[in-house]
Amino acid sequence: MNTKILGALMLVVAGPVYAAGPEEGKFSMSVSGGVDMPISGDVHSGAVAQVPDLGPLNPALAGVSAELRIRSRSHEQIYGTARSLGLELGYGLSDRSEVFLQARETSADEGRVRVGAAYVPALDAELDVFGRFSSYDAYTWEAGYRRFFRGGGRVRPFFAARLGATETDVIRATFEIPDAAITIPNAPFYEKGWALSGGLEAGAQISFTERFSMTLAAGVNYIDDLSDDDSAIGGLGLAAINDTGSRVSIPLSIAGRWDF
Repeated sequence: MNTKILGALMLVVAGPVYAAGPEEGKFSMSVSGGVDMPISGDVHSGAVAQVPDLGPLNPALAGVSAELRIRSRSHEQIYGTARSLGLELGYGLSDRSEVFLQARETSADEGRVRVGAAYVPALDAELDVFGRFSSYDAYTWEAGYRRFFRGGGRVRPFFAARLGATETDVIRATFEIPDAAITIPNAPFYEKGWALSGGLEAGAQISFTERFSMTLAAGVNYIDDLSDDDSAIGGLGLAAINDTGSRVSIPLSIAGRWDF
């Protein structure tokens, strides 16, 4: 098996050199898939808030006070690595440069984490507070410029920069204090809205025919703060915890490209 794989690789390297890639005045289309790994940015920040009466949340606790001690939780902690799908249309400026329009969908399943604790003086104890956040779905539209560092050849390294906007879908949160039988279900947390986004990436284009190639790329993406919704958590003194939502991530992608 190893001999067959080695032989296939040698055929690719030793085969004819194709000139797939940008040409002045020509268009291209790419379809990509990959992962998006968050490295910075919080889904919510931390706060300490006094709740003088837990009765509205659980009638059995009427008259009992608590102090909510919420800690910040990142995109990595709540959502982990996201999936990404993309479509790109390019226009060649020369045989080494092009401009492009790119649309991407980034998604991650819902996540549940311990977000902090509720200190109850009457019990002299901290009760765990958990948050379950609905799925993360973001839709990005960006324009960019790509520069290739080799004219012709089967493998062509490149560098690209993008700028545009990302629409993130509604995010809801369910908060639970199991030991106090308290649940705040499906609380609005972020509204559907747009935010500035952009990114940088480097990679290589590998040609297979004169019109078809594949690209491997990695880089960094940025999405600005999301649109917060305090309608459910503001009364608990937690209105500031969702004044954030920005995300910095490392995307890894593979794409099929057709040049026309």
